[in-house]
Amino acid sequence: MPDEGRSRAEPQLLLTSLLGDYWYWRDEHIPSAALVRLLAEFGIGQENARAAMRRLAAKGLLTTSRAGRTTAYGIPPRTSDVIVSRTHRVLTFGATAPEWDGRWTVLVFSVPEQDRDVRNALRTRLRILGFAALYDGCWVSPHPMAGPARELVEELGIERATVLRAEEVPGGCDPATAFDLSALARQYADFEQAYLPLRKRLAAGRIGPAEALRARTELRVAWRGFPERDPDLPAVLLPAGWRRVEAQRLFLEVYDRLGPLAEQRFREVLAESSPALAGLAAHHDSARIAALFAEAGGTRGDTPFERAVEARRRADLGLRPRS
Repeated sequence: MPDEGRSRAEPQLLLTSLLGDYWYWRDEHIPSAALVRLLAEFGIGQENARAAMRRLAAKGLLTTSRAGRTTAYGIPPRTSDVIVSRTHRVLTFGATAPEWDGRWTVLVFSVPEQDRDVRNALRTRLRILGFAALYDGCWVSPHPMAGPARELVEELGIERATVLRAEEVPGGCDPATAFDLSALARQYADFEQAYLPLRKRLAAGRIGPAEALRARTELRVAWRGFPERDPDLPAVLLPAGWRRVEAQRLFLEVYDRLGPLAEQRFREVLAESSPALAGLAAHHDSARIAALFAEAGGTRGDTPFERAVEARRRADLGLRPRS
């Protein structure tokens, strides 16, 4: 279990996770003082908390309103489907390995020595996309990633690059050897080691509302990183003893069971400065998110919130904003 009262997540991610868990579908804005108080539950100071709100608002991920001298923040309109889709992705990632047609996406490129910065940038971004280096200048992914790979080389201005969808001919070097999963395996093991004691204490009724809010939010933030680091290889390519499924089950069980207690603490903190708003907070467990996801019918991609999320994703990948 992470150290109580001290979060390893940065304030912006904590705040968006809190609002995404307990405040979506709400048009009402929450006063900044209440959000400062919520972030204080995680050891975030007032100055850092307010800076996080301003930065999220500047990115279009929060909306702002004022009543006299009070500033309040809310979730942009028409975002519920986006939040449901992304929450569903986090909650279900790792439950099963993807199906595979046996074909690889292969990127072969040549970058001159004098363009070392471009080459390093390409390698970094390919890793983020889930590629791995089979040879120097030859990167592979078992997923249909030809479009993103082509977009990446075009944005970096790399002219000598070819993207293929190909099947392996037996007898050569297995492309799966490009993926070193040992560090990731240790991270899944560390996740289980960190949260198994929490599951035991939860089963024994030894978790209170304040700890539940911290633990559930930090649990979600901790798990959220795995879809970004894990190449999500097909089952046939995974090593023996791969424990992602066990870690995912632990995550989901603890996340769901902490929900009611965490919601109680969210309401308690909100009631300190905004009693009228406290009763509007609500949590949703994995079953409810699955049902909402099935009803949503997909996101449209044209709301300001979706465009802001896409801009942040592209920034994380090191890509230029779309024109």
